[in-house]
Amino acid sequence: MTQLRPFRFGVQASNAGSRREWVDLARHTEALGYSALTMPDHFDDQLAPVPALMTAADVTTTLRIGALVWDNDYKHPVVLAKELATMDVLSEGRLEIGIGAGWMIDDYTKAGMTYDRAGVRIDRFVEGLAVIKGLMGPDPFSFTGQHYTITEMNGTPKPVQRPCPPVLIGGGGKRVLSIAAREADIIGINASMHAGVIGPDAIATMTAESVDDKVAIVREAAGDRMADIEMNVRVFMVQVTENREGTVDFLAKALSVEQQMIETTPFALVGPPSKLVEDLLERRERWGFSYIIVGGADVEAFAPVVAALAGT
Repeated sequence: MTQLRPFRFGVQASNAGSRREWVDLARHTEALGYSALTMPDHFDDQLAPVPALMTAADVTTTLRIGALVWDNDYKHPVVLAKELATMDVLSEGRLEIGIGAGWMIDDYTKAGMTYDRAGVRIDRFVEGLAVIKGLMGPDPFSFTGQHYTITEMNGTPKPVQRPCPPVLIGGGGKRVLSIAAREADIIGINASMHAGVIGPDAIATMTAESVDDKVAIVREAAGDRMADIEMNVRVFMVQVTENREGTVDFLAKALSVEQQMIETTPFALVGPPSKLVEDLLERRERWGFSYIIVGGADVEAFAPVVAALAGT
């Protein structure tokens, strides 16, 4: 059994009504003991992650920043590598590189971008990640692949974190999880998003038993690397409440699932802070999850859990 890592916590936020509101969120997140502020990378109603995350870094001192996750298809990896390295320099080494193959079909359709089959998007993502890592290395870099060709390019600036900032890859299927096991410093266990939307198919892969299978894939593919990997989960359903039973029942009916699914899935945390602490300890023991990300609306309510577990 891999030695358990200390807990750290992040907040996933996407929008704010003003600069002041965004700055206050970043500062409050840091003050409450959260480790990181992350953002999605979509074309819907959200702030653009690069300027928004840099603003968050500028007004804090320890808060780490990153996307959960950047879509490789939205920017050429040469462009994204330069932006990421610049963010790491200007944040004085506080960047995490969350990156993926893209999944939200609505983004592609509305932007007029080709939504290739998953295998092609994943192939392109693997190449893109190789380009990003290569450009952050010390020497001029060349790469010849099916999707990208780079010729003697010396990526600048170089990041503060060497050889490159920590890479986070989230996955819900065997191929991406296996890639993450080989390439990532942080692995996020996700629902399977093959349908391109969040619906019944995705929810069916969020059960505790499904997560057992996903983590087993990671452990087998990682081998000896497992000791160096931080396991992450983004908890979508956070309800800090004394009325656990009633809230579990409400969520189960809303999602058309059994109550036990809500009670045991790592994508939900329901109950008073003491119960959430208990659940997180059990889940770290079972799956290795030590890096827990909650939503922007959960910052205050979830703070007692952060106070109890961060760093332990």
